[in-house]
Amino acid sequence: MGRQWGPATRAAERTGCVVSASRAGRPEAGAWSCSGVILRRGPDLVLCHGGIFTPFLRAGSGALTAAGAAFLPGDSCGEDLRLHVQWGPPAASPAGRPQRGRPALCTPRCSGPESGRPAAPREPPPPPVQRPPRPAELLLLWSCPAFRARFAQLFGGEAAEQWRFASPAPDADASEDEEEEQLRALGWFALLRVRPVPEEEEEEEERGPSVAVAPPGAVPKGAPLLACGSPFGAFCPDIFLNTLSRGVLSNATGPLLLTDARCLPGSEGGGVFAARPPGVLVALVAAPLCWKSREWVGLTLLCAAAPLLRAARAALGRLRPCAAALAALLPPEVGAPWGRPLRAPEPPWAAAAVLVECGTVWGSGVAVAPRLVVTCRHVAPREASRVVVRPAASRSAKIWGHVVFATRETSPYDIAVVSLEEDLEGVPIPVPTERFHKGEAVSVVGFGIFGQACGPSVTSGILSAVVQVDETPVMLQTTCAVHGGSSGGPLFSTYSGDLLGIVASNTRDNNTGATYPHLNFSVPITVLQPALQQYSQTGDLGSLRELDHVAEPVRVVWRLQQPLAEAPRSKL
Repeated sequence: MGRQWGPATRAAERTGCVVSASRAGRPEAGAWSCSGVILRRGPDLVLCHGGIFTPFLRAGSGALTAAGAAFLPGDSCGEDLRLHVQWGPPAASPAGRPQRGRPALCTPRCSGPESGRPAAPREPPPPPVQRPPRPAELLLLWSCPAFRARFAQLFGGEAAEQWRFASPAPDADASEDEEEEQLRALGWFALLRVRPVPEEEEEEEERGPSVAVAPPGAVPKGAPLLACGSPFGAFCPDIFLNTLSRGVLSNATGPLLLTDARCLPGSEGGGVFAARPPGVLVALVAAPLCWKSREWVGLTLLCAAAPLLRAARAALGRLRPCAAALAALLPPEVGAPWGRPLRAPEPPWAAAAVLVECGTVWGSGVAVAPRLVVTCRHVAPREASRVVVRPAASRSAKIWGHVVFATRETSPYDIAVVSLEEDLEGVPIPVPTERFHKGEAVSVVGFGIFGQACGPSVTSGILSAVVQVDETPVMLQTTCAVHGGSSGGPLFSTYSGDLLGIVASNTRDNNTGATYPHLNFSVPITVLQPALQQYSQTGDLGSLRELDHVAEPVRVVWRLQQPLAEAPRSKL
C-alpha cells in the first residue's frame, strides 16, 4: 500500500473490531452488528456505532431524538441485551499462521490443483483457529451535538427529500419505520467495555491507548485517508473483518466529514485513519452509503473523532463519579501526551476551483490566469452573459465577469471562458500539463454535492483512459467521483499538481436512468491551452473559435460512438 500507509494500516489492524448485539435466550430474534474501534487496552474500551442498539432501547428509538437528548446511560437498554466484540490476531506470520501460539484468522482455501496435474495427496487442513468473540457491556450511548447540528443544516428541510442514508438501496424493500430508525441513530455512537477473560490475561497486549486522535482541522481537505471496517458486520469475519479502503478527505464542515473511501453496510462505526499525521484516528463511519435523488453518490459520511470523544468525556462526567474516571482513559488527541507533529499541509491545487454562477445556473470553474476562468458551456452558455465567480477560500467574496467565449452546442467540447473585472486573489494558478500518464493518481475539485454550502469537494481516483485521435488526446476518463455541480471543475495530477483537464460530465445509462459518478469525462487541457494563451496575450478569440470546427472523429468520440467502418472499395 506504499510506505506512507504503513502507520495507518498498522493502526487499523491493531484497533479494528466487530461488535454484535443479540437478545439473551432468543437466537431466533437474530443479531445486529457493526464495526468498531478499540480505543484502549487494559481495560479494553471499544467505540462503535449506536444504530445496533435501537431495538434494545427501553424507551424505543424515539429516545434518540427527544428534546435535549445528547447521551443515554448503559442501562437505557433492556436487560436481555448481550454484546460481543471480536478482533483480529495480535500477531500473525505473512502466511496467516499463528505466531508464538497465538490464534490468527483463517484464510479460506479457494484454489484447486493446477490444470493438467493430478492433485497430490495431502493431509486435510487443520480446522480454522480464530479468536472467539468476547462479552462486553454497554457503558454509554451518545451523540456529537455539533455533528447533529451540521447534519440538520445540510440535509434537513427541503434537502431531506433528496437525501437518503439508509443502508439498503433506494429500491430495496425497507420499511419506513426501519429507515426512520436508521436516520435517528445516524449520529449516535456507543462506548463498550470488554469483560476480561481470565485464561487470556497472559495474552493481554500493551496497556494504554491503542490510538491517538487527530484534533479538529489537523487533516486538510484532499488529504489521504484509510477506512477500516467489516462489511456486513459479524457475517463471515474470516473474510471481511477489518477490510481496508483508501480515499481522501473530500469535504468537511465542522465535525461532519465526507470521504470518497468506499464503505459498505456493516462498516458503520469503523475507524478512518490518516496517513499524516501518521496512523492517527480521524473519524468514525456514520453512514457508509449516501444517496441523493435515488442515486448513489459514492461518498461516505463520517463523524470526526475528536469532537465525538470530547462529547463522550462530557457525558461521562455527568453520569456518576465512577463513570467520570473512564473519561481519563479515552485516547488523547495529537499534540497532547503523545506529542506527534502535525504535518499535513493542504495540497495547493485543492483551492484552485472557483464557483461560477450564471443566473440560476451554477457550476465549477478553474482560474487559468488572474482574470480568466474556464468552465463548461452548460454552466455559462451565452456569450456576453454576466457571471459571478466566488473563490473557494472566501465564498462571501464575489467577482463579476462576463462570458467572452462559449462553444456552440454542436461542438463536442463543452467549454466556456469567463473574463473577470478584478484579479482573483489567493487562488493558485495551476500549471497546465504537457503529457498524460494513463493510470496516474488524479483528483477532481468541484462544487458537486453541497454546492455553495461547504466549498468545493475533492475526490480521488486514477486516469483510467486517454482517448486519442491521430495521436492527439481528445478525451480523458477518470475513476474520481463526479456529481452535478462539478462541471467545469479542474482535474489535477495528484502528485505533481499539474492541471490535466476540465471536467465535462459523468455517465448516465439511458436505459435505466442510473448515473455512474466514477465514470466521467474531461476535456484535456492540451486541447485548450494554445487558444487560451493566445487570448490572454492578444485578446484574439480565433483559436478558441476553432473548437467549434473539430474533425468528425473527435465528435464521434464525444458521442460515445464507434467509428464508422470504412466502406469496402469496389473491385469493378
